[in-house]
Amino acid sequence: MAVMQREYGRRTLLREIRRAGRIPRIELSDLTGISRATVTTITAEFLSDGLVEEVARDEGEPDSRRGRPRVDLKIRGAAHLVAGVKISHHKLSLVLLDFEGEQLATEECDLRHPVSSPEDLAAKIGEAVARLAGQIGRAPGEISGLGIGIAGIVEANDGFVHWSPSLSARNIEFGALLTRTLGVPCFIDNDANLVAVAEHAFGLGREHSDFLVVTIESGVGLGMVIGGALYRGTRGCGAEFGHTKVQLNGALCRCGQRGCLEAYVADYALLREATLVSGQDANADPAKRVETLLDAARAGDATARSIVERAGQIFAMGLANLVNIFDPELIILAGEQMQFDHLYSDAVIEAMRKSIVQVDKAPPEVVVHKWGDLMWARGAAAYALDKVSELALERLGENAA
Repeated sequence: MAVMQREYGRRTLLREIRRAGRIPRIELSDLTGISRATVTTITAEFLSDGLVEEVARDEGEPDSRRGRPRVDLKIRGAAHLVAGVKISHHKLSLVLLDFEGEQLATEECDLRHPVSSPEDLAAKIGEAVARLAGQIGRAPGEISGLGIGIAGIVEANDGFVHWSPSLSARNIEFGALLTRTLGVPCFIDNDANLVAVAEHAFGLGREHSDFLVVTIESGVGLGMVIGGALYRGTRGCGAEFGHTKVQLNGALCRCGQRGCLEAYVADYALLREATLVSGQDANADPAKRVETLLDAARAGDATARSIVERAGQIFAMGLANLVNIFDPELIILAGEQMQFDHLYSDAVIEAMRKSIVQVDKAPPEVVVHKWGDLMWARGAAAYALDKVSELALERLGENAA
């Protein structure tokens, strides 16, 4: 019991120090309910192991000049390096953070093919991580952990990818493969989950305990924060919004099933039907083709307008179902396709509101967050930061024992 209490105390105190930025020991005790003696003992372990450091209080703060100088505790940035990777269908985006969460470097590189073998993609990530670390004169082996966000169905606990549109094979222990390839601990999760992590850590979800993040890129994803914690489901398959069914025996989805919401809403779904619209160049960049389709719809092309309106109607129906099931405080729409407004137009949001259970309270707020791939990578790095913190505390417990 004492060991469990000590582990709980370590996790709680490190989390609160990180959350506060800088905080005195006495406030840690008051905030957590952990005794001052225990706070002193555990924070001494943190200091000895280099996880935190003492910093002098600002001169203007109360009591800072009386007797012994007052000090605060803060996370020691130099304790660890962590990196985050966002895998999209056309590029890799990476960020490097210190243990305090400060961004030190970024890197982006194109992927020659949207679908790669697991080994080829792991090698490409390794090369990009080496360039990332090299920007600050460090070696890849000096990184304590790497977080990776990938589209698809992922069991985050063991890094097992059941299926991903980025991989040519199914049922891959991709986390273990990356760890072997890079030589550092790698932690993989669904990319939409890591957007939710990012929103909760430093985005629009900071002040909310219950919110949803719907990501719209080459596919449709969902990250869910419930009671302040990320929800993944028992098999790691939870929150697969894009693969909820909207049509029996409907359009073919890239997951191999039919009638998925994504098969009507994602860019590849729009482009599949865009060949019916005049002026479409099948060899053009996909983003350009989507833009041409939307321009045609706005210009009054009946076929284009029908394609776009159906996508909006199905998306509105999907959002309404999410609201009726989860009743969140907030829904955040994020992703590459946020540069286009066809899925969050006033008509789409109004259609969603008309389809939810009506009570005498305002419906959830729906907001658009147009942050780029590097911010998604920052979510992956925040995930790695949590995992590296856990590993550091485990080693601390072993040393204390």
